[in-house]
Amino acid sequence: MSDTPSNMLPLGTKAADFTLLDTVSEEHLSLDKLKGNKGTVIMFICNHCPFVLHVNPIIIELAKKYLEKGISFIAISSNDVKKYPQDAPHLMKKVAKKLMYPFPYLYDKSQEVAKAYQAACTPDFYLFDNMLKLVYRGQIDDSRPGNGKPLTGNDLHSALKALLKNEKINQVQKPSIGCNIKWVTH
Repeated sequence: MSDTPSNMLPLGTKAADFTLLDTVSEEHLSLDKLKGNKGTVIMFICNHCPFVLHVNPIIIELAKKYLEKGISFIAISSNDVKKYPQDAPHLMKKVAKKLMYPFPYLYDKSQEVAKAYQAACTPDFYLFDNMLKLVYRGQIDDSRPGNGKPLTGNDLHSALKALLKNEKINQVQKPSIGCNIKWVTH
């Protein structure tokens, strides 16, 4: 388990377009089809990372709360499945169904989407406004596996609340920390 921080893509960056396989529906879905009318959370996660396993309950809770308010949630796994077979699409589907993810769980086989977002770790969170401009990136909260801090989702939750109220989002944003994305090496 390595502690890799987010790269912190510059605020205001436009969301990179993509069309990826949704491992649950087995359809190819685009950002344009999935984006929310008030905002969109894009998160890079995977099946096996202990940091993701730790935050899964709060991700699901926040998604359920904000989906009905016009915020869409999109999960993407970009890991090298040859070296990390536990992150293969058929197992992503199993995890999504078992945990009842209320959002699509997309597979970025080429890793081009992770590169476009400068994603570095799992989990890595990005919040875009209704124009797909980046307004928040970084951690969900200060909780990490074993650090004893409660899992609250406060950092992302505060950004989501501010976005919906058209209030200024706190510009002091802490990087997420997690396992590094498992890049394909040739």
